[in-house]
Amino acid sequence: MVSPADQYQELRSALRELCAQFPGDIFGELTNGAPTRRNLWMRLTKAGWLAALIPEEYGGSGLGLTEASVIMEEINRAGGNAGACHGQMYNMGTLLRHGSETPKRAYLPKIARGESRLQAMAVTEPVAGTDTTKIMTTAVRKGDHYVVRRTEGVDFARTTFPTS
Repeated sequence: MVSPADQYQELRSALRELCAQFPGDIFGELTNGAPTRRNLWMRLTKAGWLAALIPEEYGGSGLGLTEASVIMEEINRAGGNAGACHGQMYNMGTLLRHGSETPKRAYLPKIARGESRLQAMAVTEPVAGTDTTKIMTTAVRKGDHYVVRRTEGVDFARTTFPTS
C-alpha cells in the first residue's frame, strides 16, 4: 500500500524533471538562450499536465483536483508562477459543468492539445469585488431560457471564453 505522502511522488518527479529544463525564472523572458514561458507552457501542455482536469473523452488526462493542485505546486516549487497555468486548468470547469456537448467537443480537445487557451474569467459586483462567494446575481431556468436577477449596478457577472 502506498502511503499518502508517497501517493503523488511519480507525478512530482515527472514535473520536476520537466521544469528542471527551464532554469532560473522559468516564467521570465528569454535570457541567455533559455526557453521562454511559452515554451514551458507548451511542454506542460504536450505532456498532458495542463489538460489534467479535462476528461479523457475530450482528449485530457482525466485527473482529479488533487493532482491538478500537485501540478501547480511543483511548477511553483521549480521557481515558476503557476498562475499562468491556473487559468488553463481551472477556468474550463465552467464549460465542463455548464456547457452543452457542442462547445465541449468544439473546444476541450483543442485546449487539451494546446491549440486553444481558456484563460479569462471576469467577476464584478459592487459589493463582491473578486470574492465570488459574495456574488448575488442569479440565473433561474424558465423553460428553454434563463432569467438573470442581478444586484443593482451589475453590468457583467461572470464569463469564460476560449482564446487562441
